[in-house]
Amino acid sequence: MSELRWDAAESWPVTKTEDLHRDGWVVALRADWINRPEHLDEEPFRRLVIEHPGAAVVLALDEDERALVITQYRHPAKRRFVELPAGLIDYPGEDPLDVAVRELREEVAHEAAEWTPLLSTYATPGITEEIHHFFLARGLTATDRDGFELEHEEAEMTIHWVPFEELLEAVLSGRATDSPVVQAVLAYDALKSRGRV
Repeated sequence: MSELRWDAAESWPVTKTEDLHRDGWVVALRADWINRPEHLDEEPFRRLVIEHPGAAVVLALDEDERALVITQYRHPAKRRFVELPAGLIDYPGEDPLDVAVRELREEVAHEAAEWTPLLSTYATPGITEEIHHFFLARGLTATDRDGFELEHEEAEMTIHWVPFEELLEAVLSGRATDSPVVQAVLAYDALKSRGRV
């Protein structure tokens, strides 16, 4: 048995790349043919890659430990989910905290005085490079959306305050199943129990 190495950057040789779908939207689909390192004499094998810029997710809690959540319809899953304010990184190198601040304002018309990083996770690394950066927001105050107009599915969002313990129980019982919600809630609960937030 080899010694465990924690997650680390690594890149295998790519012999060919083919765009399967690319347009003006934020995601693209490509096929890469790769080799195992030190096995360049083997036939390259194909892997599909969804290009995605990543996102920031906000667990916003008020002084009464209530979470600010939204409900939103998601067409691929054909389901309305309880979600947290979140949004895409708009350009390479954009600071995820700036994204979190923007999305809290645009989606739920709030701003926060205190920001704490919770964790960062790769969504599905077997098929995409998408990474989610999670933040805890406290010291909340209502504000305007700074001219941002909700449209499409966002125009049908609803906004709710829910006690954190109720949200945690919804995650544990399977009533709240959006992956970023589950990760943020469990991370906050674990960090809080260790006195780290």
